[in-house]
Amino acid sequence: MMTLEKFEEASEAVKKVILQTKLVYSDYFSDTTGNKVYLKPENMQFTGAYKVRGAYYKISTLTKEEREKGLITASAGNHAQGVAYAAKLYNAKATIVMPTTTPLIKVNRTKSYGADVVLYGNVYDDAYKHACKLAEKNGYTFIHPFDDEVVATGQGSIAMEIVKELPTVDIILVPIGGGGLAAGVSTLAKLLNPNIKVIGVEPSGANCMQESIKAGHVVTLPGVETIADGTAVKTPGTNIFPYILKNIDDIITIDDHELIVSFLDMIESHKMVVENSGLLTVAALKHLDCKNKKVVSILSGGNMDVITVSSIVQHGLIERERVFTVTVQLPDRPGELVNVASVIAKEQGNVIKLEHNQFVSINRHSAVELEITMEAYGHDHKEKIVRALKEHGYNPEIVQPKSIYN
Repeated sequence: MMTLEKFEEASEAVKKVILQTKLVYSDYFSDTTGNKVYLKPENMQFTGAYKVRGAYYKISTLTKEEREKGLITASAGNHAQGVAYAAKLYNAKATIVMPTTTPLIKVNRTKSYGADVVLYGNVYDDAYKHACKLAEKNGYTFIHPFDDEVVATGQGSIAMEIVKELPTVDIILVPIGGGGLAAGVSTLAKLLNPNIKVIGVEPSGANCMQESIKAGHVVTLPGVETIADGTAVKTPGTNIFPYILKNIDDIITIDDHELIVSFLDMIESHKMVVENSGLLTVAALKHLDCKNKKVVSILSGGNMDVITVSSIVQHGLIERERVFTVTVQLPDRPGELVNVASVIAKEQGNVIKLEHNQFVSINRHSAVELEITMEAYGHDHKEKIVRALKEHGYNPEIVQPKSIYN
């Protein structure tokens, strides 16, 4: 059972392995939402995520015999690193089963702590079933990533730090995958101050906890579809579900495109890389129906590979209309390309790619198609450039950019 005494014990234990992630006040999100917004940057942990808290506390409570059997877990990446790192500190062998879709950075970092990595299945649930089979076959001690009260108690140490640093906090936003973090944080927050509102945040395409709460019991989604790989869970934890029912005040769901925009906000406003699951609580800020409240968004992790970062930045620029593409029809005669470029330059648009297609019409002398991808300051600037092109007779058509920089 998760008690105040156990939370205090866990908070002391995890101090040995965590970095002190002090709250960061966000002028940007405070101004845009009308609340006083603070960020809890668990993406800055040594392993890149909060998961080391629960993993270390759980392993610290095991007997020497249980550790010597070898440890095993299933994880989409962050719990994997937490277990691998904690196991290394205890000189215990660790085997980690990860979905084949796990970002490469999470796989490589897990291996760097000395763990054996097995890639299996497309989502966490597939990896979990395989890990259970390996545990039974080899006699390993299983460290569940979320459906374990001891693990959840370790994760709850985050709430202890939040309340100590900001005793007057009104709302805590916490990401939900399987529910371990949410169970630990909400339970301790309510023990410390029943007036604190704790809101869980899930991807719309993996809202297993929301559906379970509606049903009043744990349910399994038929499938999940989200870019937030760390919270792509079909079935929430059974053991921690009663704590969720009792202590979570509400659930907010977030669409993938909101995460993409939030990534840009974090990069530009706070110079921080936060993975998609960690961005759930940032995107949720705009969904809060309140003003002048002290809100803490838990940024659960920041483990992203460079290719994913590049892709999200490109999509974010397009989503914000900072990059857009138009096609125009031009007479195939010298000087027309210069004329179009001059119109765009006059409106301070920055051309980053041109494609000139002479074969769009059977009569190539009558028209060629010019596809222009350019940068703008945002929606209003984009509209200004489009109007200028229309005024010069080019009748631009806005199309979806194929790619930005190649």
